[in-house]
Amino acid sequence: MLIKIGDFECSQVWDGVFYKKLSNYPEVSDWEIRTIIEFIEYEKKYGRICDIECDNEITLQTLLTGIEQKEAYLSAPLPKLLTECTACRYRKGCVTDFVCHTTSVDNAIKIFQCGKLLSARKARKVPVEILMSESRNAANDPADFFEYIMFAWGNCQAGDRLVMERSLGRFPDDHDLSIGFNPGVRFYFQYEQLRTHPNAIYDGVLPMKVKDEVILDDWVFKIVIPMKLKTILEPYIPSNLTDRIIYVENDCKDIWDWSEKVYRIVEQITVI
Repeated sequence: MLIKIGDFECSQVWDGVFYKKLSNYPEVSDWEIRTIIEFIEYEKKYGRICDIECDNEITLQTLLTGIEQKEAYLSAPLPKLLTECTACRYRKGCVTDFVCHTTSVDNAIKIFQCGKLLSARKARKVPVEILMSESRNAANDPADFFEYIMFAWGNCQAGDRLVMERSLGRFPDDHDLSIGFNPGVRFYFQYEQLRTHPNAIYDGVLPMKVKDEVILDDWVFKIVIPMKLKTILEPYIPSNLTDRIIYVENDCKDIWDWSEKVYRIVEQITVI
């Protein structure tokens, strides 16, 4: 696996390359060093070796020194706001109190029926080779990626974007993300609680991911369902989760407005 350090649009893994955006390139923070170390440790767990490239020699040497002293950086505190990605128009970064998993209405029904979030491998029950070969695996993710449930930061729009991409069979365009935007179902978790899950792991890219399954009754904080999906999903919601459901009207102009509206509702619940 190749790690490229730079001033990219965002951090992401694509076709064997981890494009790591620094919030203040070429400066690198202790937290950013921690995530790079976590990425290397995760890759090592699955037998993959990482090389690092960076155009700035000082930055590269700072990183290499940090990796050699990894124990000192693995305890770097999580900032309240991460500004590597500034796609969020309102917060100008990722707020780190909550993480969420976003899915389609059809998958939400299956999740309510079994009471769990499941990894792709457990949910689909097909050989991992098939999952890897599907067109939806456009990033050419390796086999182990399908063993985990992925989480994004709570105010991020990436989950809804991915749901739309899979529904449309193509990358969403501006119309899809505005006038044509149809939100998915968001399962929200408190970061500090979910990080205690026995199968939680950090790969340096996502806030966290959890292997195999997450039992909703034990871990989920709130579940946000677009109001237009209420009549479809309500019959499938188990009684032990009804008090954690929030129905929200999509009166937003685009995916970014929706993400902010939903996050404001969720974060305000904690102060009531």
